[in-house]
Amino acid sequence: MKKKSKKNNNINQTSFYFEDYLETNKKNKILKKSKKFQDRIYLLFFFFFSLVLIFSIKIIHISLNKKDIFNLEKNNSQFSLLRRDIVDRNGVIISRNVNTFHAAVDPKLIKDKKNFLIKLRLNFSDLPFEQIEKKLNQNKYFRIKKRIDHIEKDKFWALGEKAIKFEPFQARMYTHGNLFSHIVGQVDYDNYGISGVEKYFDRELKNKNLLKQPLKLSLDSNIQYIINKELNNAIKTFEASGGSALLMDVNSGSIISLVSLPNFDINQRANIEDDKYINKITKGVYELGSIFKTFTIALALEHKLVETQTIIKNIPRKIRCSIHEIEDMKEHPADLSVEDILIRSSNLGSVILAKKIGEEKFKDFIKKTKITESPEIELEEIGVPHLLNWNKCKLETVSFGHGITTTPLQATSLYATMVNGGKLVVPSIIQNRLIKKSEQIISNETSNELRKILRKVVSSGEGTASLADKDGYYVGGKTGTAESYGDKKNRINTFISIFPTNKPDYSLFVMLENPKINKNLIYNYRGIKTKAPYNTSGWNSVYVAGKIIEKIGPILAINKKEFINKHVVEKFN
Repeated sequence: MKKKSKKNNNINQTSFYFEDYLETNKKNKILKKSKKFQDRIYLLFFFFFSLVLIFSIKIIHISLNKKDIFNLEKNNSQFSLLRRDIVDRNGVIISRNVNTFHAAVDPKLIKDKKNFLIKLRLNFSDLPFEQIEKKLNQNKYFRIKKRIDHIEKDKFWALGEKAIKFEPFQARMYTHGNLFSHIVGQVDYDNYGISGVEKYFDRELKNKNLLKQPLKLSLDSNIQYIINKELNNAIKTFEASGGSALLMDVNSGSIISLVSLPNFDINQRANIEDDKYINKITKGVYELGSIFKTFTIALALEHKLVETQTIIKNIPRKIRCSIHEIEDMKEHPADLSVEDILIRSSNLGSVILAKKIGEEKFKDFIKKTKITESPEIELEEIGVPHLLNWNKCKLETVSFGHGITTTPLQATSLYATMVNGGKLVVPSIIQNRLIKKSEQIISNETSNELRKILRKVVSSGEGTASLADKDGYYVGGKTGTAESYGDKKNRINTFISIFPTNKPDYSLFVMLENPKINKNLIYNYRGIKTKAPYNTSGWNSVYVAGKIIEKIGPILAINKKEFINKHVVEKFN
């Protein structure tokens, strides 16, 4: 019995130890699970801490390189300014934004920089490699080439470098290259206008509510092309240093064409600071010579001091004024009618008429017409005529266009005023511009008489502008030969024409700077083959104007139906 009991005790003891072992094992498992969970918490904490640390380092890096990052982002596509199209009067695109790219490089992604430079040299010979090498060594993100096209983009892709990045960008493209360079102007790399129409209308062109509505100019691309071509040919023919032309609607002041040579390709960022590249029409300031005789005649007629057939008798060969002597370029009869003074372009006759008019009336005319003030036009580039001091002899010299300066734009605008019935013309390059009520400068009667005289300047045997007499167009006008203000070596030959003279629609200004006689050029002068005897505007500027009118006339006739009817008007005698 005792032995049996001992056995049972052993069994019980064994069970006890077994149960204890199970319980301990269970606790250990719980502890292990708890430790695993703890480790995970620590891991998550570490991961979170690392993220915070990385983010903090990034913030510090950005702050240290804030300028570079800002410049990069500023030029990125999301910061690029969209601009409206600019079109001509017929809707032809002149300026438009197009999608393009900047090619950039991240040096940190380049394994072999020397090899990278070699590949660049083989494919892009125009890149500034010294600068690129320096930037590569600085290990900073930079643009390697701005405003690349799709072909260049593919060439960069072909290099097989992950370091090359492409930033989308909106570039301003000018479809006619240099044809409208002095009008349209340019934008900078951030799409802000910096010259011409682009600058003057910068806010309107960036207006997001008007992006689908183009800015329509009054210019005609076809006519602009023809005049530009003829003027370029003239500069070559007469070896001139420059030239300009302006075609204007005499009633509305709308500018149909404006050409100034030399010009430049506005798609390029070439240096155009040289004075030879200025807009000669709006910014150039000149003495325009005998063109001013037209205004002297108009004033004398307007104030009823004379009539067109009034004879001015005993005109002297010379008129002394202070230390100067005024004379005509060639000898004229001693007795000239008022219209003959303009037809023959007599300086002496103009002086006599000016003295009849008087200084006060002349001053009032110049003030009302604003011809000695900066022109009003939708461009940033405008000239400032020299101050007109009414000292001794000023009245005499102003009467034939010397000692007074203006811009070709103002002269052409005033000419339009003289022939459109006498209403002051304000020029514009914007199509369908709202026209304010114009001031009456001279009477319609005076304007009509003046047109008849201007027609005779071209059509009569004594006129100085017969080379512009083209059949069917009834051209009238006045020549001007002068020296550049303050520079006697710089010769300015001009011609302002109107057509058709019974009721003019258009005024055309042509100017050549420092032209020479072309000894090989044969003119058809009043039906006779001849060479140029003089280097005056009648033998170059008039000749060019005639060629221009001959070529643009049919286009103008198509564009303006009324013009066809005006070709059958009675010819002035």
